[in-house]
Amino acid sequence: MEYKKLGNTDLELSAITYGAFAIGGNMWGGNEERDSIESVVASLENGVTTLDTAPFYGFGLSEEIVGKAIKGRDRSKIQLLTKFGMIWDESNHGKGDYFFDTEKDGLKTPVYKYSGKASVIQEVENSLIRLGTDYIDLLQIHWPDSTTPIEETMEAMEILLQQGKIRAAGVCNYSVEQLQTANKTVSIASNQVPYSMLKRDIEKELIPYSIKNNFGIIAYSPMERGLLTGKYFTKGNLKSNDHRNNYFGQYDMAKVKAVVDSLIPIAESKKVSVPQLVLRWTTLQPGITVVLAGARNATQAEENAAAIQVSLSAEELTFMNQELIRFGF
Repeated sequence: MEYKKLGNTDLELSAITYGAFAIGGNMWGGNEERDSIESVVASLENGVTTLDTAPFYGFGLSEEIVGKAIKGRDRSKIQLLTKFGMIWDESNHGKGDYFFDTEKDGLKTPVYKYSGKASVIQEVENSLIRLGTDYIDLLQIHWPDSTTPIEETMEAMEILLQQGKIRAAGVCNYSVEQLQTANKTVSIASNQVPYSMLKRDIEKELIPYSIKNNFGIIAYSPMERGLLTGKYFTKGNLKSNDHRNNYFGQYDMAKVKAVVDSLIPIAESKKVSVPQLVLRWTTLQPGITVVLAGARNATQAEENAAAIQVSLSAEELTFMNQELIRFGF
């Protein structure tokens, strides 16, 4: 495994970071807790030291599973990343920006983006309990909340830093302007944003700015939630309550398939899988600090971790980038 320093902090994160969205189950067609725990354990045993989760993933379930998986392990050798600001609790309905409706316990449940100071501090207390720890390595606002001044949210992070409950403060899905505003109140370590072979818009402004100002970039959905594995080009592979039924609709499947097909010869020549090739490509892009990779069982986790061993030359990277441009990405 490779390890990278996160922004201006002393945190060293694994280049392949475990993404714990899917093990929460909600929006992913459910989960199997035993498989989920085994996927976290397998990641840790194969060099992945960084785990990224959030309260919203499974309405607390993802954090609880991560907590169970790391129980009894040397906490100092694990970096726990979590978030705040996606609220589903009834007491908070009406506060913040309405985001979307999801399903909880068979009922339609509205989700809000809300990051008022008191709410942030309470969310962290709840996360610490679920994770079974007394500190969080990197705390991140999940989504911008237009109803709360950025300064107020960042003041909450500063309080938590002073209390020792978090080691570093980060943001997710922030623009350069929002990042600049946040950094005036608290020292921002990183910005977690979507980035993949199919979604490269951050290369225009955010990545150059982040490199210049030493902000870490945590890339999420590098596999486009499984689309770049090639497993989902035909209908019927997903459960009806899996959000990817709609998510995949943003892409021209013929073009995506062409991209995947162009990668197969390279992967075969290196005796690796296409997903491993995609993950490795992502870790090698300028400005990317770490890449999130989800896994729902131990086998997937082991494969993700092994992606870091894939060797790609400058010529091969250039060829892959040219293919992406040729297919419109």
